[in-house]
Amino acid sequence: MNKHVVLLIDDEMAIQKLLKIVLESHDYQVIQAFSGKEGLALAASYLPDVIVLDLGLPDMHGQEVLVQLKDWYTKSIIMLSVQNSELDIVKALDAGAMDYLSKPFRTGELLARIRSAIRRNTTDILKTNWTFQDLQLDLNARVLLKKDQIVKLTQTEFNLFVFFAKNEGRVLTHQQILKEIWGVGAQLETQYLRVYVGALRKKIEDNPNRPIHIVTENGIGYRFQA
Repeated sequence: MNKHVVLLIDDEMAIQKLLKIVLESHDYQVIQAFSGKEGLALAASYLPDVIVLDLGLPDMHGQEVLVQLKDWYTKSIIMLSVQNSELDIVKALDAGAMDYLSKPFRTGELLARIRSAIRRNTTDILKTNWTFQDLQLDLNARVLLKKDQIVKLTQTEFNLFVFFAKNEGRVLTHQQILKEIWGVGAQLETQYLRVYVGALRKKIEDNPNRPIHIVTENGIGYRFQA
């Protein structure tokens, strides 16, 4: 079985050394780049399954690398940032990054994000049935079941759930969700979105105050977890 290839683009030697050891011990093939230009070249050469991209690079900003990658690279990109800047994170996610981690981070968390990214690479977005623990979605019938019982959703709530389901594991910004469900003119209506997410949680979560499916990414958006 071929190993999944992970490209690390980060100029910090200590981070690179640590992640190489951790990833290789979990049976990933690791390619290392220490600058933006080197990362772009290696991405084109190896076509990795996942790219882990630091925002702070010596020769060019990670945002610029991301934009150039998204011109042709269709798989998952995870951003790293020491700044923990909501603006930088939102900008990267809106530009096409799948996920982010703020330094310092736990290696177990990164491994989980990489597994999620690889699952997303292989997910058939055209399929019509999904199962998420106690939830079953049938797109053809436009039905959502929870523990084999029909969940009564409005059209907007159903469309919102479908968008979450198709992006399982990915961080979606407020703006991405609002644009997808309500259109470009609604991209600033974050309170409107919170109301709908709250209503959806009440219908699908065992404990809406401690959700396990629709998780809040503070100041950024939401992540749907199976």
